Amino acid sequence: QTRQESQPPATAGLPMVPAVLASIPQMHPAPKPRRGPWLWAVGAVLAAGVAGLLYFQPWAEPTAVVVVETATLGPVTRVLAVNGRIAGVRSVTIRPQIAGTLSEVLVADGEIVRVGTTLARIDPEAQQAVVRQALAGLDAALVTQAESEANYERTKALGANAARVVLESAARAVQSAAQEVARTTAFLDQAQIQLQKYSITAPLSGSVLALAAEPGQIVDLSTVLMTVADLGQLVVETDVDESYARQIKVGQPAALQLSGDTAVLDGHVSFVSQRVDETTGGLAIKLTPDAPLTAPIGLTVTANITVDDRASAITVPRAAIVRNISGDGVLVVTDGKAQLRPVQVIDWPAARLIVTDGLAAGDVVISDAVGLADGQTVKVAP
Repeated sequence: QTRQESQPPATAGLPMVPAVLASIPQMHPAPKPRRGPWLWAVGAVLAAGVAGLLYFQPWAEPTAVVVVETATLGPVTRVLAVNGRIAGVRSVTIRPQIAGTLSEVLVADGEIVRVGTTLARIDPEAQQAVVRQALAGLDAALVTQAESEANYERTKALGANAARVVLESAARAVQSAAQEVARTTAFLDQAQIQLQKYSITAPLSGSVLALAAEPGQIVDLSTVLMTVADLGQLVVETDVDESYARQIKVGQPAALQLSGDTAVLDGHVSFVSQRVDETTGGLAIKLTPDAPLTAPIGLTVTANITVDDRASAITVPRAAIVRNISGDGVLVVTDGKAQLRPVQVIDWPAARLIVTDGLAAGDVVISDAVGLADGQTVKVAP
């Protein structure tokens, strides 16, 4: 057999290549990040905010819900309410005319007295001495006058035997004595008049009220001893603020209600003072019941004085009035807007005011204008 020699491969002399080649990594897309729950929460909040803005529309003009009333014509009575007290038509506060010590008080509180009745006495001892002195002086002057007249008559009877100078001197003595008698008489009269002031008498017939005098009390001209009032006819004394002074007139009707009584009595304004008290700003008035009234002096009375009675007028609530530098006005609803309407009203202490100009029947007036502006969009409450 022929041996065949094996031939070297054709790659003889080349470097050896590894039988296993390294694999090339494949390219895969990056994983997407997962959305957390907070993103959904933020989105929900944003969506709610947008919905709220669309619903409430803060950029739009706010709409106010208002209560309104329709202006109508009707009868209106304007009344002024005041409080007063029962008093007598004739009432006098008793004060002494001289200073001194009270020796007697002769009446009691509530006692009925007649004019001229002695109410109290002041110790008159000192003044009685003055009267006695004046009387003695008058007696001496009368004696002197009598002697002067007798001497003049004797001198005159001498006729030509009496010197002219002596006769004239006697005549002057008579004249001087007469003047002294007149002077002492006047002094006695003055002393007696002063003595009468020590007895305090009633200036009118009536009842003794508010007795404050006590025996032994030292008094002067400013001391109030008591009040004497004629209770035959009673009135209500009160006053009104000067702002309404020109509105009150004699004859205006008044409704009177005594404290503790439910009955309402008819009365009228019987007196209006022509002077306003500078310290209080009040105008004194008196109200007289139309029927006789029996009540204690000083009792509180509520009075409603009718100062104006109109058969047809428009009124609005006081809260409906808008006051500014231009004057008074009200807000009326026109096409869903609050429109300022200038008006003229009678300012009065009442819940409703009479409108004299600016409104007509049928106008829709906003009852409470607080916080509203002219031109504001409004919605009428159902």
